Amino acid sequence: MLFGSGKRELSVLVLRDADGIADAVRAALSTAGPEERPGLERAAAIIAEAADASAAELRGRWVRQRLDAAGIKGPADSVTAIKALRQAEPTLSLWAAVSLARDAEAG
Repeated sequence: MLFGSGKRELSVLVLRDADGIADAVRAALSTAGPEERPGLERAAAIIAEAADASAAELRGRWVRQRLDAAGIKGPADSVTAIKALRQAEPTLSLWAAVSLARDAEAG
């Protein structure tokens, strides 16, 4: 993720690998034997589901991962969670951390 440096600026670059992964799974499906097919078809469905996630959902997931790593189980927009998020990612401004936390709570 890339964050803005301005006080009220939030620039987040969301990277998605789903297209490349989906292509690889489809290629594997084209040559898969009957024993591999069900697993690859399930993987393809999971990848398609992940590819449909909005940027806000991805930002919210990123926040939740940081909070989980810090042992924060409560609301993502609590003071404790915001503090932990900023400690996990020191370049976040308070405004950016709150915006990201709101995405996590909305998702």
